[in-house]
Amino acid sequence: MKNIQISLSLVVAFAVLATQVSSEQLRNEDVLNAEAKAVVQQFAGRLKPTLKAAIQSGGLVHAIDVCATEAPAIAAAVSAQTGWSIKRVSLKARNNSSAVPDEFERDILTQFDERQRRGESASEINHSRLADDEFRFMSAQGVEGLCLNCHGVALQPDVKQAIGARYPDDEATGYSLGQIRGAFSVSKRL
Repeated sequence: MKNIQISLSLVVAFAVLATQVSSEQLRNEDVLNAEAKAVVQQFAGRLKPTLKAAIQSGGLVHAIDVCATEAPAIAAAVSAQTGWSIKRVSLKARNNSSAVPDEFERDILTQFDERQRRGESASEINHSRLADDEFRFMSAQGVEGLCLNCHGVALQPDVKQAIGARYPDDEATGYSLGQIRGAFSVSKRL
């Protein structure tokens, strides 16, 4: 009988410990999700005004050049400042050297497309995963009006030519307003 009581006590102790660990892990994941969202907002909050300024100062063709150079620089600066790695990925990549998704990202992007088909708004779609001492977070990047200038269906001839010159393997056109054209992908080693 005493052995049963000890065994029962151990089972209860392990159950309490497991509950505490999972509660702590959930709190940590909530904190990591909040941090990841802030990193995305910081990146997007710097990129969008940079592109708007480029359009105002030199037109859409100039903005293509600025996007090609400034977006990676902004991503590097945000990564250095926050300790998170950030990039943009898409199933239809414009930049094949930096925007092609890995297997995890490709799976999540496919899920994002399905979620949007079921009625979710791109602005609300995200996904996170904590595994193997790494936290990964992806936030859908929906097409806004500004995006249509270089990612839409009907591109101006000079824009189309500039995209082709800078990105000969470009696949990132043909989108419509609100559609998911990719995602911000952030990660952090823990």
